[in-house]
Amino acid sequence: MKILITGGAGYIGGTVAVLLAESKYSPVVFDNLSHGRRDLLPPEIPFIQGELEDRALLEKIFREAKKQGEPFDAVLHFAALIEAGESMIRPEIFFRNNTAATLSLLEAMFAEGPRKIVFSSTAAVYGEPEAVPIPEDARLKPTNVYGESKLLVEHMLRWFNQIHGLRYASLRYFNVAGAPEGRNGITRGEAHQPESHLIPLILDVALGRRQSIRIYGEDYPTPDGTCIRDYIHVSDLADAHLLALKALETSDRVLYNLGNGKGFSVREVIESARRITGHPIPAEVHPRRPGDPAVLVASSDKAIREMGWSPRYTQLDDIMRTAWTWHQKRYR
Repeated sequence: MKILITGGAGYIGGTVAVLLAESKYSPVVFDNLSHGRRDLLPPEIPFIQGELEDRALLEKIFREAKKQGEPFDAVLHFAALIEAGESMIRPEIFFRNNTAATLSLLEAMFAEGPRKIVFSSTAAVYGEPEAVPIPEDARLKPTNVYGESKLLVEHMLRWFNQIHGLRYASLRYFNVAGAPEGRNGITRGEAHQPESHLIPLILDVALGRRQSIRIYGEDYPTPDGTCIRDYIHVSDLADAHLLALKALETSDRVLYNLGNGKGFSVREVIESARRITGHPIPAEVHPRRPGDPAVLVASSDKAIREMGWSPRYTQLDDIMRTAWTWHQKRYR
């Protein structure tokens, strides 16, 4: 089964690409390398550099694969800008890169490619939750442009399914963390430029690259006063993408939330890092950031029940351990 992975040189897409290859699929990575790392991909995985908005290039890729007698069977779509804060400063680039470029991909698929896609969405499509854990049928009302740009793609997929028969899976999740433990050890982890995600920031403190970690608000209505967020290990997320791909063999559309189901507070994440790294990790308390909900946790019951998804990394320390192993290698 030949799969095109857009954004496949990134943290999540690259992890999925390796899992596909190990699972006897034939992945082909498509990435513009604006945030991806080609050097972290195994050399045996074919790589194509290009822009998602380049419909002509995508059509050529699909067309040539058919001519060679090895057409693509599906697309796994990860390519996107992900920084919610930046999306509220530069909304135009998020709508261009996340929404409009995806339309170019879909047009290329209908012109020359497969009619099956697994979309890496986000639980940011829910906005401020009315109930926690958040079910799939919760109200969709994003509070930032990033979430809106992803929700617009979900709307397109729904209409393309209804009108054109596109088979699709949409997977919504919050914070991805940890590093995959593959047959060659840990070779890829979470890193962004600039870095804004909590666990890499905390581990930077343990490595001496930052003086302290900031806690934004300690007066939330949670057990320790800090925000609670959902964390999912990148390998568990990769497993879910393969299960979603298989689900499309018998279903024309599926929608799942993915997470740990309980969430961890900022202070719990810091304490986990202290245990795993043996570093004191100084913390500074700062005022709340506007728009930060107290608790964001997605219910994964449907994915577990219908796909048979079974997360392996349910303990925060286990997620942290894999992340710490990779970060030490990265800066050695």
